[in-house]
Amino acid sequence: MGRIRQIATALASASCAALLTACMTAATSSGSPHPSEPVPAPSPTPGAAATAGAVPRPDHVVIVVLENEEQGEVMDEAPFLASLAAAGTSLTDMHAETHPSQPNYLALFSGDTQGVSDDDCPRSFPGPSLGGELLAAGLTFAAYSEDLPEAGFTGCRHEGYARKHAPWANFTDVPEQLHQPLTAMPTDFARLPTVSFVIPNLCHDMHDCPVAQGDAWMREHLGDYATWARTHNSLLLVTFDESESHGDPNNHIATIAVGQGVTQGPDPEHADHYSLLRTLQELYALPPLGHSADAAPLTFLRRRAG
Repeated sequence: MGRIRQIATALASASCAALLTACMTAATSSGSPHPSEPVPAPSPTPGAAATAGAVPRPDHVVIVVLENEEQGEVMDEAPFLASLAAAGTSLTDMHAETHPSQPNYLALFSGDTQGVSDDDCPRSFPGPSLGGELLAAGLTFAAYSEDLPEAGFTGCRHEGYARKHAPWANFTDVPEQLHQPLTAMPTDFARLPTVSFVIPNLCHDMHDCPVAQGDAWMREHLGDYATWARTHNSLLLVTFDESESHGDPNNHIATIAVGQGVTQGPDPEHADHYSLLRTLQELYALPPLGHSADAAPLTFLRRRAG
């Protein structure tokens, strides 16, 4: 009986070992990771925040700069812009830095007026600028100007185009060819650069023509993008260079944001071109430039992180 018990025990042990081997082989062949191998992390979704709690970056931002109008007049006389404000947010305490136009464009694009206090042309600066920062970070940038005769045009004027409203033309860290005629702007909005500027001509930016005419131009050229942005993780920003009155110490201007995740309703926080630039830099993890380092990022996209 002792000999039979020994044989039975040996057979049982062999069966258990064989069964364990078979189970491990089956698990490996089924595609499950080996217990010693790490499980791959899921790929991030487009537009996801790089860190927990960070504001997710839009896939595309289009910034339109208009000219020389008071905040109240824009809301009263521009029904399309008012509809954008109703769909998104209107910065009700937004201010330009100075007069005339050119220093404000420089402030928005580089964080500093670069010592400029006039509209003289041409100007040249080595950078850094927002466009140069985006390119250095592996992102994309372009500007689209109405009446620009050709890509990379360096002249001061052509028909309704004025270089004083195109600060990227002054910075050597932005390749000239990234300044394109408005007709080059993609109609397939998914092909837009990460950040782009749209500059209407001197009539359609409301500088030389009535607010209503500029508003109609905005509807025609940016209406489809505004609708698309609300469902495609993108953003439209419309701002002004300065107020109409040079005697206005507040330099109060209209600024509107619309897009997916933009907090809806008036935004009363104090803002200027430096804080708008700082907001863009925060979205794309870019270092703040010049006076934007002293400005707080705006909060109209905070709800996106929820």
